[in-house]
Amino acid sequence: MACASCLVTDVIFDFCGVVLDWQCRAALAGHYPPELVDRICADDDPCGFFDYEDRMDHGELLAQVLPDVEREQGKELADVFADYIARYNDALPRMIPGMEELLGDLRKAGYGVWGLTNWSCETFHFAFEKFPQLERLLNGTVVSGVEKKFKPNADFYELALHRFGLKPDACVFFDDTAKNVTGAQQVGIRAFRFSTAEQARRDLASVGVRL
Repeated sequence: MACASCLVTDVIFDFCGVVLDWQCRAALAGHYPPELVDRICADDDPCGFFDYEDRMDHGELLAQVLPDVEREQGKELADVFADYIARYNDALPRMIPGMEELLGDLRKAGYGVWGLTNWSCETFHFAFEKFPQLERLLNGTVVSGVEKKFKPNADFYELALHRFGLKPDACVFFDDTAKNVTGAQQVGIRAFRFSTAEQARRDLASVGVRL
C-alpha cells in the first residue's frame, strides 16, 4: 500500500493514451481502402493487429511476429502490418492536449518526471523523433520492448523504480489502462487512471502536488 501522507517527489507517466495520442487508424487511413481500415481497427481486433503489436511491446521483433501474421491472416494483411510498423510515426498524430504543459509545469516545480511504457523497441524511437520536446520534459523512460518486462507485472515497475532511484511511496503513476494502474498500486505506488490532463492535475493536487 502506498503511504497516503508521504511527500510526492516524482511522477511517472505511461505514453500512449496519456502523453501521446496513439491511433492505429491514423497510420492506415488514406493508404488502404476504408473498409479494410475499419476491419483492422475494429474493437474486437479481427485482424489481430493489436495482439501482434502487443507481442512486439513484450519484446518480440517484427521479424519474429510477421511470419505468424502471414500464416494466420494472409500475405496481404502481413504486408499491411509491416507497412504500419514502418510508418509508425503516422500513428502518433499529436501529444495529448495539455500534457506538454503539465510535464513542463512539473519539471519547473522541481518534480522528477519519468516515462514507463509498454512499447516495441523497434518503434519507440518514433516518439522522440516526432516529439523532440520529450527529451527535456522527461528525466528518463523505461521501455518494455527493450527490457522484455511489461506492465502490469510487478517486476517492470520495480525495474523502473530501481533504475530511476525512486521510492514507490514518493511516486505517482498515470496510465489509461485500469490493470496497469492496479499493477502500480500493488508495488506501493499511488496511481490514477488517466482521462485528461486537467483531471491529472486534480489527481496530483489531491496527493499534495502543487504546481
